[in-house]
Amino acid sequence: MTARTKRLTKRVAALTAATAAPIAFGTLAATPAAAHGSMEDPISRVYGCYAEGPESPQSAACKAAVAKSGAQAFYDWNGVRDGEAGGQSKEKIPDGKLCSGGDEAFAGLDLPRADWPATKMTAGAHTFKYKGTAPHVGTFDLYITKESYDPSKPLKWSDLEDKPFTSVKDPKLTNGSYVFDGKIPERSGRHLIYAIWQRSDSPEAFYSCSDVVFGKDSGAAAPAAPSEEKVEEDADKSTVDHSEHDAQGGHEAHESPEAASTSAPAANAPEAKGGAKPASSQANLAETGGNSESSAAPYALGGAAALAVGAAALFNSMRKRTMGGRHRA
Repeated sequence: MTARTKRLTKRVAALTAATAAPIAFGTLAATPAAAHGSMEDPISRVYGCYAEGPESPQSAACKAAVAKSGAQAFYDWNGVRDGEAGGQSKEKIPDGKLCSGGDEAFAGLDLPRADWPATKMTAGAHTFKYKGTAPHVGTFDLYITKESYDPSKPLKWSDLEDKPFTSVKDPKLTNGSYVFDGKIPERSGRHLIYAIWQRSDSPEAFYSCSDVVFGKDSGAAAPAAPSEEKVEEDADKSTVDHSEHDAQGGHEAHESPEAASTSAPAANAPEAKGGAKPASSQANLAETGGNSESSAAPYALGGAAALAVGAAALFNSMRKRTMGGRHRA
């Protein structure tokens, strides 16, 4: 290779790198982030009140919650989260604010009442469903209240058992919901299941409170989960993004260093893939969870590839001119 050809090669390489990097980065950074979800079975307070209708809730508890937080909080049912939890939820969320995740926008969910609509439960094996509007790798920890739990008092961390009764890492997303199995402890009367979904590719965590009842109860029954059509119909009323993703998650799974599945049988086993890049979290509910890699990466990589091909063509063209000039000489 002649000195002139070497200089030409360096110029083309520099041009490609300088142009491709900003385009790839800009494409990723500009992609809207998405909200994430809430417990579907047993249905959470926020998702249940949304199912009743944020503008015209049916139960007394949901009416009080909407009066406290406003209807918008329930159109934003998939955004009860802390973008900087970092596995420290117990340290960061104060007693009395567990159901809102410490977010004042959802304060209505923290109202201490014994009449929250509840799902009938029995001890033993149960298949849980968590509605996901944007897939992310991470661990679901489910806690249940102690026998001494009093629903008429603000929920405290000490009201929950010290350890989760179910902990599942990276369950599969099936038909828009994470599905995993667990074993519910023996209980009687009204109780609460508290879910923490801690992402392993971000500090972000999501929270939900599901009211449940064991045995007879004269209170209101929890509503059925909203249909997919209902969720899509109301997406434009939400301040959070309802981006669509593929059925298997639209991402590459990322190994969590501290979490492991303790109760997921093979039928609902997690999908291990590995290699996702970290996503940044945002404070605004409209931006919960960083960049959507599944939609951004193809455009970024496609742009970079196109530049590389163009650079190669430019190099070959200039090289031919150089060689042609030498032959004519």
